[in-house]
Amino acid sequence: MPDEQMANSGGQPPAAPTPPSPPARPLDTIDRSILRMLQTDGRASIRSVAERVHVSRANAYARINRLMDDGVIRGFSALIDQERAGQSASAYITLKIVQNSWRTVRKQLTALPGATHIALVSGDFDVLLLVHTKDNRELRELVLTRIQSIPEVLSTRTLLVFEETDLGPEEG
Repeated sequence: MPDEQMANSGGQPPAAPTPPSPPARPLDTIDRSILRMLQTDGRASIRSVAERVHVSRANAYARINRLMDDGVIRGFSALIDQERAGQSASAYITLKIVQNSWRTVRKQLTALPGATHIALVSGDFDVLLLVHTKDNRELRELVLTRIQSIPEVLSTRTLLVFEETDLGPEEG
């Protein structure tokens, strides 16, 4: 590799380009119905999905697999009552970060205990982070010791959550 290219890439060989994602396929009424069902009950059986959307089990199975293969369904998870799970302190933390450091910061935030949602956003701050901790002392430690010690984090603001409600497809 020529020295000029190596110098321009910070001494690292250039990264291989990421292949483009295939274009999203349009979703029909049945696909949307399946998605709503699975959002409400991710443990629904193929049989019950097929019956409720009026297709064969084979068709329901194929559609769910296609939605997963296309990345529309990214996975299945449980909705947790954080307070009952011993996580009584919740907060949204806004972060201002060094320009072009999103990937580095995201990797470090993802490793934090209690981090449940991370978003790169526009506006007065760059990152919005939702965390759940045992109590305010643990939250304070997370913010002051872990997050503010990340070199690319310029500032933080912590917004305590007093009450939260997960919205499902019927509530939204």
